[in-house]
Amino acid sequence: MKILITAGPTREYLDDVRYLSNASSGRMGYALAQASLDAGHQVVLVTGPVDLKPPTGCDVRHVITTEQMRDASIEAFPECDGVIAAAAVCDYKPRVRTPGKMTKIGEPISIELIETDDVLAQLGGSREGHWVVGFALEAENARENALQKLRAKNCDIVVLNNPTAIGSDNNDVQILDDSGETLSHLTGSKTGIAQDLIAWIAEHLQRS
Repeated sequence: MKILITAGPTREYLDDVRYLSNASSGRMGYALAQASLDAGHQVVLVTGPVDLKPPTGCDVRHVITTEQMRDASIEAFPECDGVIAAAAVCDYKPRVRTPGKMTKIGEPISIELIETDDVLAQLGGSREGHWVVGFALEAENARENALQKLRAKNCDIVVLNNPTAIGSDNNDVQILDDSGETLSHLTGSKTGIAQDLIAWIAEHLQRS
């Protein structure tokens, strides 16, 4: 298989030096890329800014903003068999980016935020024989929110995890399908979970 994997955070700039982002380390996405290569698959890795070295053998495409991740993913998707969207994209960006650096004025300021493009939804909406795996990091109403994400973004399965995964070497995830059934429960190191998830995808989602 040839697999598109998105990893890491994205950034949305308030001005030329300040940005909105999140604490994603990219470890899960990079572990999935390595596990895919180890299993003999080809990998296109679209990665936000992280302090990790991409696995040797990937077709790596570095991005910063959500728009850049969307564009790089849409470009790569047609040549791939499926996508694992492990990136933690920034959901909001300022309506207006201030040139240069905003100066402190000693008073509160208001910044209007708008939603960024939904990378996974666009990939799920353009699939043509592809399989689509989403990740859902949820703190409250976890299963319900994950299932809403799966259906809204036209995923085959969603991998549900929680905020304790951020910055950790370990994870605890459930693979859910559209019915809400837990197809598999994986726990342990992100490396081990990545290997198990790639094996599960190859067995259950790979098209003949």
